[in-house]
Amino acid sequence: MTQTVAACLSGSDLARIEALPRVAGERRVLLASGHMVNYGARVDQAIRLAGAEVAPVGTAAACETWHLRAALEEGAVAAMYVVSHHTVRETELPMAVCIAVGREYHVPVIVDMASEYDLRRPIALGASAAIYSGHKFLSGVTSGVVAGTSDLVRATYLQHRGIGRTMKAGKESVVGAMAALELWEARDHAAAEAAEEVRVELWLKNLDGVPGLDLARHADWTGNPITRVKITVDPVAAGFNAWELAGRLEARAPRIVVRDNLVERQEIYLDPCNLTDDEAAKVASAIREEAARFREEGGGGKIGWSDVKRAREALVQGWKGIGDAT
Repeated sequence: MTQTVAACLSGSDLARIEALPRVAGERRVLLASGHMVNYGARVDQAIRLAGAEVAPVGTAAACETWHLRAALEEGAVAAMYVVSHHTVRETELPMAVCIAVGREYHVPVIVDMASEYDLRRPIALGASAAIYSGHKFLSGVTSGVVAGTSDLVRATYLQHRGIGRTMKAGKESVVGAMAALELWEARDHAAAEAAEEVRVELWLKNLDGVPGLDLARHADWTGNPITRVKITVDPVAAGFNAWELAGRLEARAPRIVVRDNLVERQEIYLDPCNLTDDEAAKVASAIREEAARFREEGGGGKIGWSDVKRAREALVQGWKGIGDAT
């Protein structure tokens, strides 16, 4: 993301590439307010690292064409569109609309598709660049893939002579990303979906009847062909909160990490695409065991969501070095 924004600031001008993040001229990159999210780090920070100025468009829950046009009228070197389950969907501008309006003003639109299956749609719609993680659904080594217009891809590549030098991918990552793309193209996606469906059915069957747990199928937020199991916890009937269950599962050996980005709603999600059938069965057994332990031993319902939020900073800061006290 940072290097592609840098490419919009510098083009293939080597002097400007070397001058980044300080360059003269237009530096505004438009970003819908509802797309200003944190994916482990802040999207706006990744943009600012290139030397750009982030210009929010609309509000968190309202982004319309007139908001985008008004921002474009003020000037922009690029617009960033983020496809993620983290973004706010209420009155979100569709990708196609954002790209089309950007093209009207001759402003390149960069689409962040980090964890998406669809490798073709953004470019087909006219995006100047689409960014993918090579290590998420592509299942390669840690890497990034940038596709788009030849001039912008070239300018992105040339960032290795500037700020991109500190972000360079090793030869292993380059070859790994190429292999991941080839394997993805040859992958039997229908067979993969069928295998995931077996795990979903296993969870729905094996967790049925656990007191306080409501089970449902859940389609992927951004349209990827994945069905997850959504578990909604009734704290009264279950005797525990969703975040307490997630915490117990993560404390097991081996750790079981559920998708918990909506845990404050008493929701956790089981993802069938990152484990084996045997591991899926172990997940179901662990959930049943922890739910039973809460009922037998008590202790549930004592950690509120406010407690979780207060403790989060200490948790993030909790890394210990080799020489630190345990």
